[in-house]
This record gives sequence, C-alpha cells and structure tokens, in this order.
Amino acid sequence: MNNTKIIIATIAIVACTAFAKAQTLNWNNLDENQKHIVNLNAGVDYGATFGVGYGYHLKAGLPLVLNAEFSMPAGADLFDDFSTKAGVHARLFEWKSFCFSAEAKGIFRRYQTPYVRLLNFGSEFSGTAGYYRHSWFVAAQCGFDKAIVTQFKNSGLLQDNYSGIQNGWYQPATGGNFFYGIQGGYSFCNFDAYVNAGKVIQQDFKTSPLIPFYANVGVNWKFR
Repeated sequence: MNNTKIIIATIAIVACTAFAKAQTLNWNNLDENQKHIVNLNAGVDYGATFGVGYGYHLKAGLPLVLNAEFSMPAGADLFDDFSTKAGVHARLFEWKSFCFSAEAKGIFRRYQTPYVRLLNFGSEFSGTAGYYRHSWFVAAQCGFDKAIVTQFKNSGLLQDNYSGIQNGWYQPATGGNFFYGIQGGYSFCNFDAYVNAGKVIQQDFKTSPLIPFYANVGVNWKFR
C-alpha cells in the first residue's frame, strides 16, 4: 500500500468511529407482550449526533430483539454523513438480577469531507453485563466495530495534491475500533430513559480517534 492509500485508509478509520454504539435495554422491564420498541437518542460520538431506532421483540426461547437504527451528526448538511445499522440483540444469561446480553449488527456508513467521500460497510459485535431491576439498571459494555470495506471517491482538491490517488473499493487492514464503557437507566410505565458513556480505541490498542470518548442519552418507548 503506497503512502496516499495509507493516508486515505487512516481517514476512513477515523471517520468510521462515528455512531458505533450498541443498543441499550432494561431486560428486566421488557414484557413478553411488548413487541415494538421505538428509540430516540442524542449524544457525542466523534461529533454531536442524534438518531432513531426500532426494535421488534420476538417470541423465542430467549429474549431476542431485531433492531434497525439510523443516526447522523448535527450540522448544516445533515445527510452528508450518516450511519445505518441492523442486527439482533439477545439476552443469553440471567441469574437473579444479573444479565449478560450480546449484539451483532451490520453497518452502512457515509462520510464526506472536502477531500473525499467514503461509503463503508462494516460490522459491530458487543457484549453487555449488568444488574437489572424492574425500575432501574446499571451495566458495563464492550464491543468491536470493524470497517470491512470502504469506497473512496476523491475530490479534485485531493487529486491535485496526490496525482496517483485512485477511486474505488479498499479494505484497510487496520479498520477496526474497540469501545468500552458503562450504561445505566431508569424505567417507568412503558419507557426506559438511559445514559451511556465510554472510550474508543483502535484495534492496535495504541491509537485513538480525534474524540476518544462517547456519551449518549436516549429513551425507549415499548408497546404491544
């Protein structure tokens, strides 16, 4: 990989840290008859962001939620950057009020600067362990966000500086980020209000993105 590709791959890694966060649920307040979960959230994740999501609670041998999410940064050009995720979230273990859940998602992201437009396909895997009561919960979470393949469309400005640069699909080998943090919330009626916060580091465990932390607040509305 030549120097210009390394530069672009680095841009992609930094850009793709945005909007990567696992779903937040109070498993002890999720009734089996509550099939639909609507989510609204806002926070800081590479930049100021806001998002919406929908989950469908399946009747299965264990609590299982299929979910889809859309998020974007706050700014003048709202649809220049965005992230969409779809996947499954399952509670795998429960003992008294202690629960462990795991989540797997596919991700599609768009990120644009004056130099390059990036389209990225990736994946996210995470695990959450915590103490869940009917009206409140607190948990720890860790996960891995992988940028699998990215398409680069370079602007004339970048091409003027790097004449050999090329458009197309690339698979940067270093395109992954670990995230870890804590979350907690309060449940009332058919709602969960929650907050989560933590840190992000690249998979080499040495490099951090421009903003190496995330913080998010949100609310779930659960209904039949």
